[in-house]
Amino acid sequence: MRITSASIQHHTLQFKFEAGTSRGTLKEKDTWYLKLYAENKLVGIGEAGPLKGLSVEPLDQMETQLEKVCEQLIGLQIPTAMEEAFEIAHSVCPDGFPSIRFAVETSLLDAINGGKKLIFDTPFYQGKERIPINGLIWMGSKEFMQKQIQEKLDAGFDCIKMKIGALDFDTELSLLKSIRNHYSKEQVTLRVDANGAFKAPEALDKLSELAKLDLHSIEQPIKAGKNDDMAFLCSKTPLPIALDEELIGINNKEKKLALLEDINPQFIILKPSLVGGIQSTLEWIKIAESMDIGWWMTSMLESNIGLNAICQLASYLKVKMPQGLGTGQLYHNNIASPIRIANGETFYNLNSKWGSI
Repeated sequence: MRITSASIQHHTLQFKFEAGTSRGTLKEKDTWYLKLYAENKLVGIGEAGPLKGLSVEPLDQMETQLEKVCEQLIGLQIPTAMEEAFEIAHSVCPDGFPSIRFAVETSLLDAINGGKKLIFDTPFYQGKERIPINGLIWMGSKEFMQKQIQEKLDAGFDCIKMKIGALDFDTELSLLKSIRNHYSKEQVTLRVDANGAFKAPEALDKLSELAKLDLHSIEQPIKAGKNDDMAFLCSKTPLPIALDEELIGINNKEKKLALLEDINPQFIILKPSLVGGIQSTLEWIKIAESMDIGWWMTSMLESNIGLNAICQLASYLKVKMPQGLGTGQLYHNNIASPIRIANGETFYNLNSKWGSI
């Protein structure tokens, strides 16, 4: 069966609250759905959801590039296996647009499986498996962050990830101490994400203070691109460091290997929409595991279309530690889906149906 037509649909996701990061506050997010048709039937859908201020692709070129991709996909035979889907995506996708690569890969994988939003046939999609996730605490006032923390704990999360860098450091320490005063590291795992907010000369001292609170890890303590400084921190840190923004734009296998050899972090964070799709994510994982570097995946604020694909990828990879996949409840106007969250886990509710797109 061949792809007889392909189209794109733009959607602006509206946050339920002002989502604060060290790069600014998010109120809305643009995303694009890539739809594949065969004989007038929708057989595949993928999401290209770049994040302004973080992704490498220019948002004003997204529709033009996606339209070119659609033109190249029309008439192609629907692939029969994952590797074939990756080959097609590689041939039609423009360089420098990682979220488009993710959309093409996932739409083709969906088409392989008959357009049921089935990307990987795993126990997650079958409703038999739940994936542990972290509860995300967004930046804001001390009171707003305290409220979020309590809500996550009340909801049964045993892994909390707090974004830091917006308030003064002592205030952020006090928020983390308030959790640790009531919950040991065996009861609640604490992660923090600095989004590059620390200055290199002060970073090690701050890591030492954070380490006293038995944290699991810190994501991207200093800005990306300072390889020597980051390598020094990773070699001296009392707190495991996870690279995140550092991975942006590193698409060549040799460059991926060189980056991890240079810095030698304890963990890497993988966002498929940011690092070039599923094939690139799998390549990062293979390299990291060969060097005994840990990893976990997070969504990049996609709608439930992209989130569904990442959850299924996580299940395919048989993840055990909490992933960053709890973003489906952030928006007023998300696509209705079977993806649910309960007791710090995400799962696929077979009694629920997908909404229209």
